[in-house]
Order: sequence, then structure tokens, then C-alpha cells
Amino acid sequence: MKRIIWQKATLAVALAVFSSTAAMGQPTPDEGKDWKRDLAERIQLHGYAQGGFNYTHQGSDDTNTFEIKRVLFWADARITDRWSFLFMHDFSSVVQEYYTNYRLTRNKALTVRLGQFKNGLSIENPLSPTAMEAIDVYSEGVTYLTGCGSDPLLGVQYGRDLGISVYGETDNGKLRYELDVMNGQGINRKDRNPEKDFIGRLEYRPMEGLNLVATGQIGRGHAVATSVYNLAIQVGQNYRRNRWTIGFDYKSKAFNAHGEYLEGKDGSALSRGAYITGAVPLGETKCDFVASYDFFNFNTDLNMDQHKAIAGFQYWFYQKCRLQVQYVYKSAYTAGNAFIHDDCHAVMCQMQIRFH
Repeated sequence: MKRIIWQKATLAVALAVFSSTAAMGQPTPDEGKDWKRDLAERIQLHGYAQGGFNYTHQGSDDTNTFEIKRVLFWADARITDRWSFLFMHDFSSVVQEYYTNYRLTRNKALTVRLGQFKNGLSIENPLSPTAMEAIDVYSEGVTYLTGCGSDPLLGVQYGRDLGISVYGETDNGKLRYELDVMNGQGINRKDRNPEKDFIGRLEYRPMEGLNLVATGQIGRGHAVATSVYNLAIQVGQNYRRNRWTIGFDYKSKAFNAHGEYLEGKDGSALSRGAYITGAVPLGETKCDFVASYDFFNFNTDLNMDQHKAIAGFQYWFYQKCRLQVQYVYKSAYTAGNAFIHDDCHAVMCQMQIRFH
């Protein structure tokens, strides 16, 4: 209940600030200007939905289900040419983001962000699911290390956290940096230890279409549950939680591809992996062939390695709207408190509708 009240209060304050600030900058009716149009131009509305059908053969079990994965709506309010506010809600889940940006320089060299937002760890985490090739979105390593969903010690964080960030770009966008100072406890939560997480990100574009990315995190987690991947850490325990990644992202008319090497350490347990994902347009058909290979070892001391392969197609039937069909193979999976080395096969179909 407190969390809901806090979210509503935050939104109310932000909208009040926006309304008062925008109103101060509006012409009076006597000046003969359309202040309603100006206000509408300052607020952009966005949204998308992803849902579909999944069939899975895992062990001796076969399951199939229709599901709604995400239904997101967000409003981006431009208060001034340097100051903006964003609020994002997932109607199939919880409030995802609410933050304000203020650009300190005339160019894009330095901007400050305050609130709840995606952290800068890895290539994939800051990206929208609508831009990802795979239906199950992020690689296993990114999902685990950034807290997108599979780290039981911290629970589901959706790759987001509360904190402050400074970021910017120089040299006509060839060099971009980001530094986040965050709670480290995930979305809509207070910090449960006195230490903060520091996340750094550096991007360099040596040529058109190619982006080289290195990221890292230093921090301490507070376990909210036990983990099958790390039995040494108990509920309520504070533990070292460090990560680093290095990778590339390449885009051209012929094909798109991105890949990354990742490592993380929770207490004394080391996890590492790598992935590469790409899409190739099939002529002028608005259809792409999509493929991905992903390896991740959740705990190198316990040989918790998993291989994942994806192959399929996506058809862009209208701008950012698409239909996806993919086959997914995994060499291992978790069931309850057990990590099982056994084949898992799945066929996934998904429809994506997005506006703006």
C-alpha cells in the first residue's frame, strides 16, 4: 500500500510541476496564440503490447499456453528544452519507470537523470523489448546479471533501479558515457543496506553502424530469497555483487548483429557467459531471419552451464508492429530448487503492436 501511495504521489507531483512550469511559459489568450497546441506538443504518448502462444517440452512435461507478456504505456513530458519527465507503467505488472532528466550543457555532453530507470549494465538491458530479436528478449547472462528476472537473490527487478545517473556524448556522438549510482535493490524498493551500486558504461563508434560497448558494476546486494545458483548466500545477507561486460553492436542494410562477453560475482560464486544474436532481412519482404547462440554458466564451481539456441522469423507488417515465430533450445533448466541438465524445446509465437 505504501508503495502504491508513493507512486501516485510521485506522479501527482511531477504532473503538477509540469503543469505549473508549462503554464508559466504559455502565452495569454490576449496574445492570440494556441497554448493548447503548445501543451500537446510538449507531451508525447507511447505504448506497446506483446503477447502470443508458447509450446514447451521440458523433461517429461508438455505445456502450452496463450499469454500476455507486456502491456506498457508511457508519457514523456518536455517541460523546457532542457528539462523533461517520463512515467512508464506496465499494465501486466507494475510501475516500471518514473524519472526526470535535466541537460546541464548546451550540447549533449552532460545530462542528469533522477528517479527509477534502467541501469546501464550490458548492451541489451537498456534496450526496449520491441527492439530485441528474440521473443524471450534478453540473453541468459543479461537476464541473470542485470536482475531482469532470473536472479532469485534479489527477485525480479526488470533491469531497473532507483538512483541518479549522469550521461552524455561527445565527438558528434562517437563517444558516449554513463555513470549510475543506484540502490541495488530493484524497482519500487528502498535500499536494504547502507551501500550503493556504481554502474559505468562506455560506448565508442569507430565507424558508421558499429558500436563498441564496455560496462561494469561494483556493489553489494541484500538477499531477499535463497538461490539454486548460490546456496552459500542466505536470506537477509549482504554480499558482494560485481559485474562487467564487453561487446559490440553492428547495424547495416545487409544484417544486424550484437554480441557480448559477461562475468559476474555474487559472494565467492563466479558466473560467466557470452552470446551473439543477429537478424538478416530477406529481400524486400519485410521479413527477417533471426538467430541467436547463448552460453552462460550460472556458477562455475557447480558446473551450472546452459547452452541456448534460437532460430526463427519476424515479419514487420506495419512500422514497429511485427509477428514473430521462433524455435528455442536449451541444454539445461531450473525446476524448483534443482538445476537440471536436460534438453528443453520450445516453439514461441508473438504479436507486437506499438504506437509512436
